[in-house]
Amino acid sequence: MDEGFFMLVLGGVALLAIYKYWQLAMDAREAANRIAKDACSRAVVQLLDGTVAFAGFRLPKDSQGRRRLQRTYTFDYTNDGVERHQGFIVLAGGRLEAVGLAG
Repeated sequence: MDEGFFMLVLGGVALLAIYKYWQLAMDAREAANRIAKDACSRAVVQLLDGTVAFAGFRLPKDSQGRRRLQRTYTFDYTNDGVERHQGFIVLAGGRLEAVGLAG
């Protein structure tokens, strides 16, 4: 009985950790979408597809030497309605590290 209870608790903790990671990923994507819309608006270009795409993650060290999750997102935009260009957003934790538009 003790092993069964332990396995049940361990399974619940694992599910909670997975949910927390998923929620943080969704929050980061929402932030990246807002940043992409704002960057396109400031540059007077049109955001295409209305969303960002997850491009990858890294675990670089921050200024204190701690590893931080750094997510990169890409998005497409146009300045003339014909040519597609790609921009990028880099988030470290919940903080904006970089945003860029091609050319």
